[in-house]
Amino acid sequence: MLKKYSIPIIMWLVFESIAIILWQTLDNIFYLFNFSYIGTSIAIGLFLFARKQQYARHVIQFAVGLYMLGYLGFLQHENMQIEGFWYYLFLGVFEAATIHYAVAKIFGPFIFGRGWCGYACWTAMILDLLPFKTPASSRRKWGFIRYIVFVGSLIFVSSLFLLHVQNIEQIMWYSFLIGNLIYYIVGIALAFICKDNRAFCKYICPVTVFLKPASRFALFHIKLDPDKCISCKKCEKNCPMN
Repeated sequence: MLKKYSIPIIMWLVFESIAIILWQTLDNIFYLFNFSYIGTSIAIGLFLFARKQQYARHVIQFAVGLYMLGYLGFLQHENMQIEGFWYYLFLGVFEAATIHYAVAKIFGPFIFGRGWCGYACWTAMILDLLPFKTPASSRRKWGFIRYIVFVGSLIFVSSLFLLHVQNIEQIMWYSFLIGNLIYYIVGIALAFICKDNRAFCKYICPVTVFLKPASRFALFHIKLDPDKCISCKKCEKNCPMN
């Protein structure tokens, strides 16, 4: 029984450790609340997943996604998109966006792979509600678009600094609002065009530029048993993340 729930427990301990370390190091209790909440949300969802509850991923997605988008984004005016990461990185400020990217999208994937994409992304929490859970066609060769978006975001933010643009913070706030709106519109449109809920994630999302290399070495990921595999591809067809 304990082994069955070992992953939720380990994940909770990882996030709780991060929460305590950041709280004590930076002397800011916000980090204790932030990472304790996220870790507990993820642990509850994984617990439900272990009990084979179909709605398990949606529980985590909305618990974490709405917190990141609503509280940190809309209420605290933190740009949690990739533009916000570049912005705070250039400022040399250890704010929510830089911490979020470091933990969830750059170093975290070495432990839990693409867990962010499946269990916490506020864009995917909406896309996963669309009706195309199983792609109607094979994967398309559009992956290069993510690199264009990735480089474009870096150029956009670096240009603001190089050109000494005024009111950069306000511009970043508007870019957060507009960027999220575009992501949702493009994501939903692509889902219907490709008959695939995750088309946006596969072809457009710039975050995968960070996630893909690290997730190859993830501690927690599905491994193939060559002695039992008969190449029926049922695992691919039934994978909720495709």
